[in-house]
Amino acid sequence: MTRFVRFSEKQKTVLTWWKSGRYGRYDAVICDGAVRSGKTLCMSVSFAAWAMARFNGGCFAICGKTVTSLRRNVVTPLLFALRSLGFSCTEKVSGGYADISAGGRTNRFYFFGGRDEGSAALIQGITLCGVMLDEVVLMPRSFVEQALARCSAEGAKFWFSCNPSYPYHWFYREWVLKAQEKNALYLHFTMDDNPSLSESVRERYRRLYSGVFYDRFILGKWTAAEGLIYPVFSEEKHVAKKLPEEYSEYAVSCDYGTVNPSSFGLWGKNGDVWYRIDEYYYSSKREGISRTDEEHYEGLRKLIGGRQVSGVIVDPSAASFIECIRRHGEFPVIAAKNDVVSGIRLVSDALRDGRLMFGSGCTDILREFSLYRWDESRGGDVPIKENDHAMDDMRYFVTSPFFRGGDGGGFWAGTVKR
Repeated sequence: MTRFVRFSEKQKTVLTWWKSGRYGRYDAVICDGAVRSGKTLCMSVSFAAWAMARFNGGCFAICGKTVTSLRRNVVTPLLFALRSLGFSCTEKVSGGYADISAGGRTNRFYFFGGRDEGSAALIQGITLCGVMLDEVVLMPRSFVEQALARCSAEGAKFWFSCNPSYPYHWFYREWVLKAQEKNALYLHFTMDDNPSLSESVRERYRRLYSGVFYDRFILGKWTAAEGLIYPVFSEEKHVAKKLPEEYSEYAVSCDYGTVNPSSFGLWGKNGDVWYRIDEYYYSSKREGISRTDEEHYEGLRKLIGGRQVSGVIVDPSAASFIECIRRHGEFPVIAAKNDVVSGIRLVSDALRDGRLMFGSGCTDILREFSLYRWDESRGGDVPIKENDHAMDDMRYFVTSPFFRGGDGGGFWAGTVKR
């Protein structure tokens, strides 16, 4: 049974703003700030309580980036909490909704995922009494605006929650900075606003992030990604004076280029640390001649040098090179994940925790560490597309199942010799 022991003043405001004489005039509430600051559960319980107090027979929407993440992070804990408070909740997974009843009233809550621009079509046509958008900065503007446009019932309200992103993000510019103009109550959260967290847990979360991600997820700031992408990297800390002699596992990561350079990294695992033992880096501009898939494959074979590799992780856009590796049947191949900002965060975490090390002979990746920067001219989380080829192959590796212990996703294209 869920027990609500104590709430902070800010959490109490989220739970009750809609019935308050002070805040009830607002059409929306915006909650942003740090991770684990107690925003999501309070907001979802408050959203359901408001809906049940104000409507009967109404339709509402709860939205996340995907329905899977929404159900895991919001819907399941919400329904569990509501049942413990005496609500009757019936979820229809196949229909993508839940019916919630209390005090002779029943309302329906639909679940939507706002993954990409095409998601706006999913929510068209429905009439809503209110919408809650969890992690709204991860959704395309078209989806959010379509969801808000569906709220045509009298007394409808909007509910937004998110961790901060970059300060030119459309939601920050159009809603956070214009909260008063939009008649929205804006509440900024830190981990101190969640009394259920002990100081040791807070400190653990502070250790999880670094750089711009620390500013956003721990300090709760809408911070621009400026300068070096990996300021945490240091040759003194991350370049091994001597590489281990034995490894329990090997893998290779590949960023493939024709006009642009191709960069392959050979990784070996020793204990809990993965070492970049060697690399293949070929620039047709530097060398004055391009290489074919077969020539790059020969470079891959020489890099591996007869070792038993668990797999080769390849740039997902390099379909012809993936097919080339598959056709030879020597190595299992996996298409890499290519979520750039999420991958950069995971690499930053691995560098900070000392789980990535580099041989001194890997000169191209060491060179790129000092040159890989955010593109400030574009106003968002976009790296400059220069000096990024070894950076990309490293990111592919860190987001792979090998580095992440099997949860990296991707797809396998296993091969056998014929």
